[in-house]
Amino acid sequence: MNWRIYPSALIPQRSAIVLTVGVLLFAIFQSAETQQANKISHVGFLSISSLAANTTRIAAFRQGLQDLGYVEGKNIVIEWRYAEEKQDRLRELASEQVRLNVDVIVTTGPTTTRAAKEATVTIPIVMAFDFDPVGNGFVASLARPGENITGLSTLAPEISGKQLELLKEIVPKLSQVTVIGDSTTAGTAQSLREVELAARALKVKIQYLDIRDPKDIETVFRAASKGRADALFVLANPITTSHRRQVANLAVKSRLPAIYDRPEFVEDGGLKTYSVSGTELFRRAATFVDKILKGAKPADLPVEQPTKFELEINLKTAKQIGLTIPANVLARAERVIK
Repeated sequence: MNWRIYPSALIPQRSAIVLTVGVLLFAIFQSAETQQANKISHVGFLSISSLAANTTRIAAFRQGLQDLGYVEGKNIVIEWRYAEEKQDRLRELASEQVRLNVDVIVTTGPTTTRAAKEATVTIPIVMAFDFDPVGNGFVASLARPGENITGLSTLAPEISGKQLELLKEIVPKLSQVTVIGDSTTAGTAQSLREVELAARALKVKIQYLDIRDPKDIETVFRAASKGRADALFVLANPITTSHRRQVANLAVKSRLPAIYDRPEFVEDGGLKTYSVSGTELFRRAATFVDKILKGAKPADLPVEQPTKFELEINLKTAKQIGLTIPANVLARAERVIK
């Protein structure tokens, strides 16, 4: 007679093994989650301007990160680097961030993006803004960037014509405009072309003056006065951005109605700006950083384009230069400083 022996004694052992494996797997997963939770991300922030020139935008970037759960010194470290308007320092600062092996580099404009691009083809780069990322060779297309760069595009060159139209609205007899910018700044040539097209349509003459150094600021204002300018048009560039209070004061002193490329000028005494919200751009840049830190690839993150442009006016400045802003223009302004 054959007897079948049931190894009942082994059943508890098998249960114990299963239980042990389960405990080990749980411990491994829990450890992985804990490590992920305790991970400190390192982000590089590269700017051609000074800290003082970027205070508002940096605050917006920090707030964007905080809204997403990042706390500096706890789960994120930001390596801040400022070139202080010295363009030749950017390559060195970008290389330094690469040596620090940061997880992502945030750039504050085309010049800084190019420096970061030349420093690395592997570390993700987030553009806080760029006039023309495709034209500048940073991305293959806005929908599919293709490499290690993504971020936000400002469409700034395309709105330069609209800015001149707005200048004409507040200075109806406008006939001569002095445009100042830095020819070495990416986007300047395209913006200037847009201004010239609008100028021809409005029958306005353009005098372009290049500004390559802070000491050129007073020189261009003297040239504007000599050229009998009716108004001033300031293109985006790091020199005037970092010295915007001086530029705004000289415009008032020269009694020149002026339109600028960013709201911070109006806050510092400039007359008028029509632009994308810089603070919103930098707040949105934080969302790109968050996605990349969570595993997304820059090549797969479409470049964002702004859908809203803001008109801001400083009535105090208008009064100082003896200018009356038409009611229909004031009605369209998102913000009026009184």
